Amino acid sequence: MQPILETRSLTKVFHRGSLLARDRIVAVDSVSFTMRRGEVFTLAGESGCGKSTTARMILGFEQPTAGEIVYGQDEERWHPKVWYTQRIQAVFQNPFETFNPLRKVEGYLFETVHNYKLASSRAEAVELINAKLEAVGLSYGEVQGRYPSEFSGGQLQRISIARSLLVDPSLLIADEPVSMVDASIRMSIVNLFRRLRDELDMGILYITHDLATAYYLGGRIAIMFRGQTMELGPVQEVLMHPRHPYTQLLRESIPEADPRKKWRGRITIAETEEEEYLRVGCKFAGRCPKVMEICRRQEPQLVDIEGVQVKCHLYVDKLSVKEVS
Repeated sequence: MQPILETRSLTKVFHRGSLLARDRIVAVDSVSFTMRRGEVFTLAGESGCGKSTTARMILGFEQPTAGEIVYGQDEERWHPKVWYTQRIQAVFQNPFETFNPLRKVEGYLFETVHNYKLASSRAEAVELINAKLEAVGLSYGEVQGRYPSEFSGGQLQRISIARSLLVDPSLLIADEPVSMVDASIRMSIVNLFRRLRDELDMGILYITHDLATAYYLGGRIAIMFRGQTMELGPVQEVLMHPRHPYTQLLRESIPEADPRKKWRGRITIAETEEEEYLRVGCKFAGRCPKVMEICRRQEPQLVDIEGVQVKCHLYVDKLSVKEVS
């Protein structure tokens, strides 16, 4: 099966400071992965790891500094003037920012139908809108005539997803879609993504810092840190048997229900975040409990460990370097 999305050494560089004293921040550093229909691929890591910047480049909101994005079977290459909204749709973190509080929610749905000429009459438009709302557990009658303030965060997120489904996209990009909704309905939205994957054969690029929901969704996962892919492979293998020290620390940071086990606390952004981006060698060397001298002076390469790619000097000398596929 041909991929619906492929990133090839995708890179984004930002500059900070004056013209005479500028820092070069590589927010996304040579990120490569492929996606196919019916697959969930997760980009995970703490805030500031580059996962959302990667999504913004795929959506066309940011122009890559280097690398390439290939969409679909016809090998259409990304260009900043080309908009692929019918092929790729997005759902963002805060549903309350998606909708104007002074505008009825149904207006957004009809606007999408009109912009893409999806219906020839209002009755046909209502039928289409109702079908997509039913796919996410709602109906047109529940939405008609109501403003955003009349819905819960979970309902608005479902409406955002329904709006995306109107154009029958091949790929849905979900950027932290459950972080702003109540914990009681978080899993219902994650279950919705699983159903869309299975019933519509849709690819889902899931962006999160929540490893529990990533594990539940399945598929493959890329653990990112300071713009680089530290570990990539099947989500069950990566999270249950983490190889990279950073993945191990992320895994240990997940709270467990057993009160007899101590919670070590979630990893947070260090005060040395900018220093980590500018660091020579491994970006994680300053925090790594297994750091070696070579880590401070030489960047490791991705190596293949039984189907999992790991960017760590602990494995470079033991295995031959393989290209990420």
